[in-house]
Amino acid sequence: MKLLVFLLLPCLSLGKVSPGFGNCTEFFLNKDPPEFTPQWGTTVEKICQCVRHDKKKITYHYATLYNTDWKIPIYSAYVFHGYASVARVDRWYIEPQLDGHTEECMAPKQLKTINNQAVKSDYEVSYMLGNEEICYDKGHLYPVQHTHDEFSMLATSTLTNAAPQNSCFNQRKWNQHEKVVIKDLESCSNAYVVTGVVPDLTKPKLNNKVPVSMYYWRATCCLKNSVYTGKGYFGPDNNNKVKQLSIKDLQNQLAKDYNVTKVVIFPSLPTPPGSKRPLVNVGCV
Repeated sequence: MKLLVFLLLPCLSLGKVSPGFGNCTEFFLNKDPPEFTPQWGTTVEKICQCVRHDKKKITYHYATLYNTDWKIPIYSAYVFHGYASVARVDRWYIEPQLDGHTEECMAPKQLKTINNQAVKSDYEVSYMLGNEEICYDKGHLYPVQHTHDEFSMLATSTLTNAAPQNSCFNQRKWNQHEKVVIKDLESCSNAYVVTGVVPDLTKPKLNNKVPVSMYYWRATCCLKNSVYTGKGYFGPDNNNKVKQLSIKDLQNQLAKDYNVTKVVIFPSLPTPPGSKRPLVNVGCV
């Protein structure tokens, strides 16, 4: 009940469009954002996703690279702090600054004209594939079950952190995958995660506006006992399952499907204090 009271506070707002990732580089391994070279021929915005607790205090929770032409995020990057059972509230926000407004942080939909981002009503449609009705969820990139308190949970409830994801896959295989990642990362001393989505531009768009996902992907980098270990995932694969693969193989696949020359998810590893060499790396870079 206390959580619900907190969520109804009128001074609470979320998100902040930033010219760079200056306010939220902490969510990237060694403060280096992923590299996509060259950029695709569309417009992207860098968003530091935050919660404003009152008129003064703002806390940042993750970073998002958002494509305003596709109207879905390319990726969200966050630090995994461990699992906590946090009540979920199904309320969705938008980012006014993406459409030229001066509000500093995210807010419920109150704009007359929204051209550069998706809105909740875009997801309230489906289309027919033969005799089958295909429905899509607002699939989180930074998922609720990877958050550790009510503030980080609330920060994920923005449409700049969501993309159309097949409902059955989202609620079953991908949900199970997110639980597996929790078990894999909960013993790490530091754990960095980047989750993204590749759009399927050959299929009908939701509301003739938002492309559905070809697949979601996730890359993790875990520091344990002075060793960095990386893992890659994507789904659905050809068998409608989540496939695990190396970071290198995931990067090669993303470069092909994003139609870019090169993708580097974790560009560099940090160097320990007093040392000239980075920690031992097993597959993060």
